[in-house]
Amino acid sequence: MPTADLTLPADIGPTVERALAEDVGDGDRNAALVDEGLRASASVIVRENAILAGSPWFEQVFAALDSSVSVEWAYSDGQRIRSNTPICHVEGPVRALLTGERTALNFLQLLSGVASSTFDFVERVKGTNTQIIDTRKTLPGLRSAQRYAVRCGGGINHRFGLFDAILIKENHILAAGSIGTAVQRARETAEGLFVQVEIETLEELEQALEAGIDGVLLDNLPSHVLARAVNMADAHRRRFRRDIVIEASGDINLRNVREIADTGVDRISIGGLTKHIKATDFSMRMKTR
Repeated sequence: MPTADLTLPADIGPTVERALAEDVGDGDRNAALVDEGLRASASVIVRENAILAGSPWFEQVFAALDSSVSVEWAYSDGQRIRSNTPICHVEGPVRALLTGERTALNFLQLLSGVASSTFDFVERVKGTNTQIIDTRKTLPGLRSAQRYAVRCGGGINHRFGLFDAILIKENHILAAGSIGTAVQRARETAEGLFVQVEIETLEELEQALEAGIDGVLLDNLPSHVLARAVNMADAHRRRFRRDIVIEASGDINLRNVREIADTGVDRISIGGLTKHIKATDFSMRMKTR
């Protein structure tokens, strides 16, 4: 079972508010078809095996619509859920349940899909020392939610954005003139931040190691070259007693992720965790009183 840090992001409320505003607009004309005082209960059922994620967003949707809605969970985020299993029970005014149903399920299906995909990759590299991490390739406005879902699936998070770590990519190197110059400027302008360089050849790796970086991102290198890169980095670690994070990325899938992990890289970053999303199928079935 995933044991990642499931600390909740601080922007759940605003994220839910935007989602409800998008769907409800100036009023739910559909819910108005139902008597205002009517109450109901409902069960949410998962239609496929998955890892649950998104329950705080689900709850916040109904809390924002009517504080009298109650939600009782049979499972917690990060747990495996089996097909055709009820995962929670919701009770409250029918209008609130109808208005919030789609938005609440949208969060649940999206985030459980991310968690489930992450879990599959984590399972493939089990037994190695390699960690599965996400990238900045997230849905606009949902980055913190998707990063939470990655943690639910047992993965870890890369930098949040452009402000909390430095990743020197090909265009940065081209604009700066060299890897060494780019690293030097990073140290001068962002003291204390983690500095990582994306490299595509072993020659570039040598330059990055000489520049004194904190980590390297080995992009689209075949496994035999990755193994050589890991050996080079390990030798540099021993010689200078300096920790260096070795990360692989580029065209990673469930078929090749284990082979890449077996090269000894510390991390494998996969943009598909948060951009190639297969939503988990949930449904909500209501019973009126």
